[in-house]
Amino acid sequence: MKSLILSRRDVDFMVYEWLNAEQLCEMPRYADHSRDTFDATLDLCEQMATHHFATHNKKNDANEPWFDGETVHMIPEVKAALDLFAQAGLVAAGQDYEMGGMQLPTLVEKACFAWFLAANVGTAAYPFLTIGNANLLRAYGTPEQINTWVLPMMQGRFFGTMCLSEPQAGSSLADIKTRAEPQPDGSYRVFGNKMWISGGEHSLSENIVHLVLAKIPGSPPGVKGISLFIVPRQLLDEQGNSAEHNDVVLAGLNHKMGYRGTTNTLLNFGEGKFKPNGQAGAVAWLVGEPHKGLSYMFHMMNEARIGVGLGAAALGYTGYLHSFDYACERKQGRLPSNKDPLSVPVALIDHADIKRMLLAQKAYVEGGLALNLYCARLIDEERNALDEELDRITGLLDILTPIAKSWPSQWCLEANNLAIQVHGGYGYTRDYNVEQFYRDNRLNPIHEGTHGIQAIDLLGRKVVINHGFNFEQLMSTILQTSNAATADVNLSEYASMLDAAIYRLADVTRQLHNSGHQELTLANASVYLEAFGHIVVAWIWLEQMLIANGRDDDFYRGKMQAGKYFFIWELPKTTPWLDLLATLDDTCLTMQASWFSS
Repeated sequence: MKSLILSRRDVDFMVYEWLNAEQLCEMPRYADHSRDTFDATLDLCEQMATHHFATHNKKNDANEPWFDGETVHMIPEVKAALDLFAQAGLVAAGQDYEMGGMQLPTLVEKACFAWFLAANVGTAAYPFLTIGNANLLRAYGTPEQINTWVLPMMQGRFFGTMCLSEPQAGSSLADIKTRAEPQPDGSYRVFGNKMWISGGEHSLSENIVHLVLAKIPGSPPGVKGISLFIVPRQLLDEQGNSAEHNDVVLAGLNHKMGYRGTTNTLLNFGEGKFKPNGQAGAVAWLVGEPHKGLSYMFHMMNEARIGVGLGAAALGYTGYLHSFDYACERKQGRLPSNKDPLSVPVALIDHADIKRMLLAQKAYVEGGLALNLYCARLIDEERNALDEELDRITGLLDILTPIAKSWPSQWCLEANNLAIQVHGGYGYTRDYNVEQFYRDNRLNPIHEGTHGIQAIDLLGRKVVINHGFNFEQLMSTILQTSNAATADVNLSEYASMLDAAIYRLADVTRQLHNSGHQELTLANASVYLEAFGHIVVAWIWLEQMLIANGRDDDFYRGKMQAGKYFFIWELPKTTPWLDLLATLDDTCLTMQASWFSS
């Protein structure tokens, strides 16, 4: 029976046939690996996701964590699954051997983790955050901090979080008020509140390592005065075991429409319930240099942004597979050419409009997954690049990150919406899985920066930085693909469409930045993000079509048809979006708050 979590055939196509994971074994870092080790790890992850994560997904959703005032309670299957995940060495899958890792390529690591995100995103969120936390500390922590905090995370003993937002500030990090007061021994004491902290409290691990943004008294105003601190839930004894409770207290759980298995918390630091060494304030240690905390945190945030996009694609993908399975099994209605009411109803899959919705889902989810795996491949290339190639690869990854996060969060959510529609009235009921997939995925347009934040980052910074270097690298890469496709009679039409779209995008980008009015330029940035994202995904589809073209097999024919759908039905949407942007319309900018009142 084929999996309803992800398509292993498609994962193999992307990882091996398109992105050529085996070629990575030529790099010294991955020289010990081969197709055999990659396949073995993918097999393991598919099996674990199927038998230990997917099996409690609905139970996790129906029985979300609850707080009795002292302890957070959750179903036991969550810890059992995460213990197995850690025992299999998967927390450290991408880490160096000396960290206890497998030293897997990021491409393979992310392809593996996609199975867990699709199977049970509520449970998978805990290692997702822990891995990102550990990677940040690997990059900026001292050897002592890495040994003390990262190694236990790699072993699954400690879990990690990221603590940015505050109740009064939300995404506006310039307005955070949490403070860190220096102590004579070189440590700090942290006081403040952090809101929307996923995985902020639980009994799944021995300890929780919080990475907290705070301001040292006397620091510069705004984001330039933010520093980053390690604040563990529990302090350690001389043997490195969790001991005295730090002054970190759970104030309460937030209850969201999705990701219900992931605790989402309001944390109080330094309220005085616990007084380590008899003194109020959460004991903390500075990461790196003072006032550079936000730049350090972007290491985790950018990793998480690509990870959120991967999760959005995975949730869209499993919804698509569920709706396709339902459409094949469910008998309903007759074709328009059949007027006989006594004839046997046909399967839903035989109706053209059902095929339309399934094709849209296939185009969205396979495009979104491919985009994020392409970014993972860039990370591998960046890690091993020579100096002359490094700037190009880093520039590509930089400009693609907001797209990799936001495009799947919007359009793979739309795939979940269509999956419900394919199910008809049953799709809204909890008897079927697709309504949960939609609720889970609806959080991703907000996770790790809203569409608006990603759009302003893309248009206001990423496309103009270094005199447009990043944009030039992406445009050059896209044109290489279209040039390759131009020589093929089956693909030349799509190559021409892609060329026209990317040149038009470049022209509109220039118009927007020549306005001389920054607020007007950025007023419609979200539309720019949509147009940019659709053009990028059209390119990703043409890349896949170059591999699939001419292959006489249902899988490849399905690839070609989904790619055709994206070019014929989706890419043309960019024309009115770009037309609107070119007018420098100020409707949203000039709207006054008082005019909304009735």
